[in-house]
Amino acid sequence: MNPTVTLKYPAPVALPQAHPDLSIVIPAYSEEGNLEQIYLELSKILPTLQLSWEIIFADDGSLDQSWQIIQDLHQKDQRVKGIRFSRNFGHQYALYAGLAQAKGRAVISMDADLQHPPSVIPELVSEWQNGSRIVYTIRLDHADISFFKKTTSRWFYKLLSFLSGVKLESGTADFRLMDRQVVDSILRLREEGLFLRGLVKWVGYPSSSITFQSGERFRGVSHYNLKKMVKLAWAGITSFSLVPLRIGIVIGIITSMAAFGELAYAIYAKLFTETAVPGWASAVSILSILFGVLFILVGLLGEYIGRILIEVRGRPRFLISDHVGVEQVRTDDAIR
Repeated sequence: MNPTVTLKYPAPVALPQAHPDLSIVIPAYSEEGNLEQIYLELSKILPTLQLSWEIIFADDGSLDQSWQIIQDLHQKDQRVKGIRFSRNFGHQYALYAGLAQAKGRAVISMDADLQHPPSVIPELVSEWQNGSRIVYTIRLDHADISFFKKTTSRWFYKLLSFLSGVKLESGTADFRLMDRQVVDSILRLREEGLFLRGLVKWVGYPSSSITFQSGERFRGVSHYNLKKMVKLAWAGITSFSLVPLRIGIVIGIITSMAAFGELAYAIYAKLFTETAVPGWASAVSILSILFGVLFILVGLLGEYIGRILIEVRGRPRFLISDHVGVEQVRTDDAIR
């Protein structure tokens, strides 16, 4: 359990610039115990860079006092800005919306719980200044991370790389730096089912990577449960690849060949032997397999058709209900 911390804000600071050198985008969902602390950590690190900066919090429909804290931080430092969703739309959309508000020549995205340590930021900026348009981070898991989570994470990235053709290293995090040109390219992508780790890799541009030791969560508990992990994984696979459908076709061809083989054997036995047609058990088994494969294929088709329906509807991917410090909010309609 973390000890009680007395928070002391820095001395009054300069007013924000219209186009700062660096933007820090932080999506947050019910992170009231962490927002002030991450601001304090950033306010120690960022002035050492000799760059103008801004911090943008994207409140993903929090159920606690997160939005009030963001407003208080803005009152103390006008370089802190924030947007608030009308409800919880998801981490990836909050991150995307934050990127849309960022004005910096470079943009760093990171989580609010301090598992993405602010102390790594100078290294990210250094790589950017040396010519990298994208600076990825590769997470070195904390010793407390369960074996199950480590294993599933590793195999997920291998599977996604195989299915999509976009190579993602195990441990790739949403903690990264992107040049302005990269951010503008990302914002031009209009698809549903956002998987930004894959999209950032897909757009290309000169890149480099650094490793970091994942820190402990400062306060509270993670809201990113197994259900959300599976949902993100499925969105990443289906939004990047048609391979699941092609695999289904191959399985369908194989099982169909087996079924036709059984049919040919049954006809041969009936016409050219004097015995009754054997194999009713195997026939029933093959029928069961065929129907099982058929239902799987129908489910895959339904998933892709559902995505087409969502795209055709053209609904906003998120709705912003409030903002602070942002002069002109870029809504999803404006980005599209």
